[in-house]
Amino acid sequence: MKKHKISLVIFDMDGLMFDTERIGVEGWHEAGKAFGIEIKPEFMRDVVGMNVKGIEKVFQRYYGSSLPFYDIRNLRVRYVLDYIDKNGMPVKPGLFELLDYLDNKGIKKAVATSTERARAEKYLNAVGIKERFNAIVCGDEVEYGKPQPDIFIEAAKRTGSKAEECIVLEDSANGIKAASKAKMLPVLVPDIRRPDEVEKLVYRELKSLHDVIGLLESLNEN
Repeated sequence: MKKHKISLVIFDMDGLMFDTERIGVEGWHEAGKAFGIEIKPEFMRDVVGMNVKGIEKVFQRYYGSSLPFYDIRNLRVRYVLDYIDKNGMPVKPGLFELLDYLDNKGIKKAVATSTERARAEKYLNAVGIKERFNAIVCGDEVEYGKPQPDIFIEAAKRTGSKAEECIVLEDSANGIKAASKAKMLPVLVPDIRRPDEVEKLVYRELKSLHDVIGLLESLNEN
């Protein structure tokens, strides 16, 4: 395996740090029912990792432009927030251990999430980790969301990091595509669905965030 000195680890958020994709799927289904439509599995597959502008385009492709997309999406967002308020934020195994490791090694950390800033900060504050990141880039802060590389390029820019020294932790096909286009190392940690269609773009596939520590040890060893 080719060695890469890693100076920045970029984290996706939903489905990677937090087990919120499952809740989001339920929210889409409930919102669809309220408006008399069935949310298709193909739609859910295509929009994972996208920002709201990207999701809107896919929604219109599947359901046309006559339905009130933002009303449906807002209902879905309220479903997710209500769940978190009642049950707490579901954190993925290994997150805190990985953050501690990166702190100890002096490796920079960034969040690059398709979620808009207000909700991303709410999630990160819910588990007390917002201040642990050197940069947070959100879906409403870039012109083109995943699968385009803008959000990862911006994260590297804000932290003064070179693309070849960045690892991107992702669970979605759109995220892996974006990391590859950014010339960074795409590391897949699958969530509710393993995106087989991007297998050739993946640098490494890991079972959990715990395993990222071992990967970094092997990459940054002298």
